[in-house]
Amino acid sequence: MLKTLPLLMVFLLISCNQEKIEEMKMTYPTTTKLDSFEIRHGDTIYDPYVWLEDDRSKETESWVEAQNKFTQDYLSKITFKDDFKNRITELNDYPKISAPSKHGEYYFFTKNDGLQNQSVYYYKKGLDGEAEVFFDPNTLSDDGTVAASIASFSNDDKYVAISIQKSGSDWTTFKVMEVETKKELSDEINWVKFSGASWYKDGFFYSSYDKPKDGDELKAKNEYHKLYYHKLGDPQEKDQLVHYFPNHPQRNIYAGTTDDERYLLIYYSEGTGGQSLMIKDLKNAKSLTDMNDVINIVSDFNNEHSVIGNFDDQLLMVTNIDAPMNRLVKIDAKNPAKENWEVLIPETTDLLQGVSKSGGKLFVSYLKDATTRFFQYDYTGKQEKEIELPGLGTASGFGGKDDQMTLFYSFTSFNYAPTIFKYDVASGKSEEYMSADVKFNPKDFTVEQVFYKSKDGTKVPMFIVYKNGIKMDGSNPTLLYGYGGFNISLTPSFSPSRISLLEQGGIFVMANLRGGGEYGEAWHMAGTKMQKQNVFDDFIAAAEYLIENKYTSSEKLAIQGGSNGGLLVGACMTQRPDLFKVAFPAVGVLDMLKFHRFTIGWAWMDDYGNPEEKEMFNYLKTFSPYHNLKEGTKYPSTMVTTADHDDRVVPAHSFKFAARLQEYHSGANPVLIRIETKAGHGAGKSLTKAIEEVADLYSFMFYEMGVTPKF
Repeated sequence: MLKTLPLLMVFLLISCNQEKIEEMKMTYPTTTKLDSFEIRHGDTIYDPYVWLEDDRSKETESWVEAQNKFTQDYLSKITFKDDFKNRITELNDYPKISAPSKHGEYYFFTKNDGLQNQSVYYYKKGLDGEAEVFFDPNTLSDDGTVAASIASFSNDDKYVAISIQKSGSDWTTFKVMEVETKKELSDEINWVKFSGASWYKDGFFYSSYDKPKDGDELKAKNEYHKLYYHKLGDPQEKDQLVHYFPNHPQRNIYAGTTDDERYLLIYYSEGTGGQSLMIKDLKNAKSLTDMNDVINIVSDFNNEHSVIGNFDDQLLMVTNIDAPMNRLVKIDAKNPAKENWEVLIPETTDLLQGVSKSGGKLFVSYLKDATTRFFQYDYTGKQEKEIELPGLGTASGFGGKDDQMTLFYSFTSFNYAPTIFKYDVASGKSEEYMSADVKFNPKDFTVEQVFYKSKDGTKVPMFIVYKNGIKMDGSNPTLLYGYGGFNISLTPSFSPSRISLLEQGGIFVMANLRGGGEYGEAWHMAGTKMQKQNVFDDFIAAAEYLIENKYTSSEKLAIQGGSNGGLLVGACMTQRPDLFKVAFPAVGVLDMLKFHRFTIGWAWMDDYGNPEEKEMFNYLKTFSPYHNLKEGTKYPSTMVTTADHDDRVVPAHSFKFAARLQEYHSGANPVLIRIETKAGHGAGKSLTKAIEEVADLYSFMFYEMGVTPKF
């Protein structure tokens, strides 16, 4: 006789089985573990995934292929992913134009018709002339993975150096075009990195490294940066080696020239912050390579400074020497000692962000609570007027030559698409020159700035952007973004793709963490080396503020950051895995004990400290994301993102972190890695790839939060 179970018992059994199914750990692609370790400062550091550091091995390539398939298989079940992609595509489909820049008779600008992978360079004779294509980077590849941009114009505006980067790598090739004819010359300079092209007479200065060994192009340590001079028409092997530091392999060198070609400016550094500066009087120099006649302006690496122009032998320099919020000084090249410097614009309580010398005036930008203010000064340092901007946001521009009386600048904010304004120097009046026709209504969205307290009581600013009318009941999908490092300031910016998140009731939040440059050098230093935990505390406090004030909840909160921001996300999700539902560490520095061994990683010791020093090593170990993953912990749903041609933060960081995360994660929620091909750290990424990535991120975020968008 068949016996039936009571309905309640059947329900309970089904529920129990369902709970077990939900708690079952996902089966990820197999990742080989090696019995690999290092003894560092008396400490045994296990690194079973060290083999993933060889990003060109067949084993690593197979692993990448398996992980990408697993990730795409998971994403493919999200029914609304294509809806996000379609809307993001639609939002990006509008003409995008940069501010014009005058060179000789011509105005140059970039334009993207809407969905072109790379913006196209145009020029026209006079402001009212007919625009023509100057060069189109989209013709350099079939898939938009080659980026090209104008590096600089010769001082007579006859030639232009073009910078070309393939698949997102930092390695750059310089080529030269003649402006009048658009003819490409025979000049080709390879293995350039972290360099501009600074013109002098019939050639230019540039910096490069020696060609790396085959197979090591994307991971070998970048050492012995060298300054060269290239004469037009010569092959690269004939270029003059101007200067380098044979006894300091980890010292980078950069060059600039003043507009009148009077001075060669040689900056050199041992990290990402702080430079020394020496100048060479080219007018009276015996040769380019003789360094006996250089004049030392700054001889240490403790501060940052930039020469913005000159009046004959009087140099104008922005510096934070004795001025953490920056000041503008005038230096007599014949009497360059610091006690002889004349202060033109003294330090104030706001950060002096930049100065441009154009139109017979100085245009000075300040940062006040992470938003831009612009002022016009005369050459004596007297303030003449504040330039009225459309609102709180980010402005840039006002570049040009001394005789140029019509200048251009751009303004943008979170709900204000980039708009170009024309500025008349004589009258001080601005008028709109070009606006963006994005398919959204900016009045539908609110931007607010709040100030919250971090763990130690420090007041930190944060922008919050959302659609009008949403209820602050803790149920809103929220994306919290941060960076917090390298003196980089996060200011309001417009992202057409982000509108798709806001339209669906999502909230976007950007926190201005310590380690950035928003409040000058003191703010920066408070998030470096032995103070790095402050950055993570600031970010965690931002999340707690959003939850306490009912913007969102832990179940509806995602965190995002790239590069140093990838470290931020990795550190916070390992320190507080309970606080976040979703995590997006992008191209992150995730192995803090070995970052200095790859490409340019050694330069980051300015911010991170030196892992070869015991005290610093022990401190780095306390937050290194790769080393702080704990077995049996439930981590947020995670999508690590990186790219196969990232030679800034090598993908091994992300590979190893993802492998260990999949091993240790105890939850049924996914921890994935998405590895872009033919892309790098981010710069120059094709629009097609960018749209696909954002669609994957947003759809994953909503799916993991259990929110179905309504398109």
